[in-house]
Amino acid sequence: MFINKTSDGKNNICGVNVARFRMDMKISQRELADRLQIVGLDVDKNAIQRIEAGLRFVTDIELIALSKVLEKSIDELLKI
Repeated sequence: MFINKTSDGKNNICGVNVARFRMDMKISQRELADRLQIVGLDVDKNAIQRIEAGLRFVTDIELIALSKVLEKSIDELLKI
């Protein structure tokens, strides 16, 4: 049996860290979505909200874009 959720039922590990790093930068979810669009990732504010809440899976491509925009390593985004 494959496990594709965290132990607390979330669909990603990075959401909590994305929210924390975004707030550290003092930018809104909409601003983060806008910055991600500038680097070529087509997401909107609702996608960011779902990522941060752990309701949405995050692809490797999205993880790379988040890493660039938030100026954090992928390891930092995935740190539990």
